[in-house]
Amino acid sequence: MFSRRTYEKRRLALKNQFEKGVILICGNSLSPTSYLDNAFPFVQDSTFLYYFGLNKENLMGIIDIDKEQEIIFGNELTIDDIIWGGPQITLADQCKLVGVDNVFPYEELGNYLRDARNAGRRVHYINQYLPENILKLSEWFGIKPSEVNRYSSDALGYAVAEQRNFKTPEEVQEIEKAVNITREMHLKAMEVAKSGMKEYEVVAEIEKVAKSYNCGTSFHTICTINGQILHNHNHNNILKEGDLLLIDAGAKLENGYCGDMTTTMPVSGKFTPEQKEMYNLLISMFDRASELIKPGITYKEVHLEVCKVLAKGLMEKNILKGDVEEIVSKGVHALFMPHGLGHMMGLDVHDMENIGEVIVGYNGQFKSEQFGLASLRLGRELEEDFIFTVEPGIYFIPELIKQWKNEEKFVEYINYDELEKYIGFGGMRYEGDFLVTKTGNRRLGEEMVKYPEEVEKVREKAFE
Repeated sequence: MFSRRTYEKRRLALKNQFEKGVILICGNSLSPTSYLDNAFPFVQDSTFLYYFGLNKENLMGIIDIDKEQEIIFGNELTIDDIIWGGPQITLADQCKLVGVDNVFPYEELGNYLRDARNAGRRVHYINQYLPENILKLSEWFGIKPSEVNRYSSDALGYAVAEQRNFKTPEEVQEIEKAVNITREMHLKAMEVAKSGMKEYEVVAEIEKVAKSYNCGTSFHTICTINGQILHNHNHNNILKEGDLLLIDAGAKLENGYCGDMTTTMPVSGKFTPEQKEMYNLLISMFDRASELIKPGITYKEVHLEVCKVLAKGLMEKNILKGDVEEIVSKGVHALFMPHGLGHMMGLDVHDMENIGEVIVGYNGQFKSEQFGLASLRLGRELEEDFIFTVEPGIYFIPELIKQWKNEEKFVEYINYDELEKYIGFGGMRYEGDFLVTKTGNRRLGEEMVKYPEEVEKVREKAFE
């Protein structure tokens, strides 16, 4: 939690974007796994955390512009809460820490919102993702659950995104803490992974690092020898000599700020010549992005320039042929990198994705529907104090290659006979977290291994 003044300033800045109405910021509740008292780990809504700072379930925040009033709706501690959870600071005192003096019972919120709407006042809320909150808004506003997000406020979405996209120095400091723990998680995996282990054994070592700092993970850990599957959450495979192990994992601090990194390592300790060639191409893609990132350039431009590096590298291996500009403009390269280069990061690992990529990542501008480019979550012009990921990848996806070949797709650009040799190669990617500075950029966190020789050096510890 930051200072009281931080939260007061954030709410004031948001309030100043509106002339009238009510802003509703929904906090999250516990979600049962199998019965009411057996819940999933609690994760607070990031927008609620940003403006109200309270990492506690069953709270809702109101910024009433017309009445110049800020309210937390939630229930005070009962003796049962104390019996089961121990002595705790009262809700009223917690709210004072973030500058909110008005605390009303949770059950009164429905009437408050209905009264506002009956008086002709607009109630602004952003897109909702939690079923429990969707059902509550449906009941309070008398609309079908399926229509709740139809009535969400784009004006509020843009205002929140415009504020949260720019990270303050104190936010940068917290994100950098998460990045450094994330770095340690990946280095630990490099130090322990070896042939014969199960993927889940490596995951246990990775997540143990996060737990040792009282952190969670910022998303479900990816640890796989099948790197060609972009989001592979199966951890049951046995690591074998010659495999590449792809790890995509991040730490989430207790206050919500996230880190996100991806690394790829040889299970054998050393890359094969073929693996090293492809890995060097991957890192050249990453380095090209870091050369380009600065205020004024769009991230879509950075993405496309990185894709040109990929296309040129694959042409040198006789997998692609023709003109690099044409290959990228037509999306041929997306056979080998069907995802975007990166995404905003902060209190969410994909920051504010619930508000919408067009608002957060494109500022309302056109978002391509072309295969590959359609998955670019961030395309807007970069500005100082943005924080986002850079994550190029190279994949040989057998099913996709087979489909394109059968369809005779882009045969003028793809040497399918040569490409067949890479079936079974798998996939790799590398990811770091970047802050846009006044004149360029800075990769967050302590120096991280990147080049193949550096990875192999750390891998030596697994065989000592």
